[in-house]
Amino acid sequence: MPDQSRSILVVTLGGTIAMTKISGETGGVTPRLTGADLVAAVPGLDEGTAITVEDFRRVPGASLTVDDIAELARRLREAAATGTDGFVITQGTDTLEETAFLLDLLYDADAPLVLTGAMRNAAMPGADGPANLLAAVRTAAGTDARGLGALVVFADEIHAARHVRKVHSTSIAAFASPGAGPIGHVIEGAPRLHFTLERHRPVPPPVRPAAVEIVHTTLGGDSSVLDDLARRADGVVVAAFGAGHVPQTWGEPLQALAERIPVVLASRTGAGSVLAGTYAFPGSESDLLARGLISAGPLDPYKARLLLLAHLRAGADRATVEAAFTERR
Repeated sequence: MPDQSRSILVVTLGGTIAMTKISGETGGVTPRLTGADLVAAVPGLDEGTAITVEDFRRVPGASLTVDDIAELARRLREAAATGTDGFVITQGTDTLEETAFLLDLLYDADAPLVLTGAMRNAAMPGADGPANLLAAVRTAAGTDARGLGALVVFADEIHAARHVRKVHSTSIAAFASPGAGPIGHVIEGAPRLHFTLERHRPVPPPVRPAAVEIVHTTLGGDSSVLDDLARRADGVVVAAFGAGHVPQTWGEPLQALAERIPVVLASRTGAGSVLAGTYAFPGSESDLLARGLISAGPLDPYKARLLLLAHLRAGADRATVEAAFTERR
């Protein structure tokens, strides 16, 4: 259970959990609720904790940016250094899996960091925001979450940022960790961790802008989608078929691209790892790795993009980028 002396900072970014409409309005909802509104909707939320609230952004999840999250990571580091014991971030679920992973890369303090949101807005029957917020605060106030990096708490499940994905567009159980499962559950208001993960080294703060594009393979897809990428991007992630395969016509263009900028090979399946040497046909994983592509290992294309982007923004060279991906295999 939460320690009576622990201080929790709830930082709001907007999203469905903060959306409602004025009485009598027609049409859809928009972000209107403040952090104080969210906290007030959960009786007993502050039992055993001292909660403060900071409204950091008030936008849909789809409108958050990488710069927003980098600034948020800096703010959290500052607050942790001045004694805040734990953090809860509320935001839109559209990008929650990506912001959680990016925060996991950039946030280097030990104070628990928990992200949550809602699938049903506050105007809907059975809105899940209050229950998710309560579970997130309880998790952030528990000492077992200390030093684990970013966690996602949703529908009483506790997920590691490196594994979690949004797997349904409307279900209140929209988040899962394919291939790994949740690392714990919130039971009777208390977080219970089944296992923990070794934390990876954080990425240094950004020092320059960078752009990373994702290119998806499709049946019969033409290699022209790779044209001019070196001019438009500082790095590329290939969302490949299966265990890391592309049409054979992509091999030479990808090699030429990898000679100019980092090109990461990920699986578009969403679970499982890119292989290293099982297949040997043109366009196979072994062919592409021999051509200079970098394996994403178990990372999906969206997380691979963020890992590459964070390192490029930090000014990393190719060797550092390769080492970062090797660490996660």
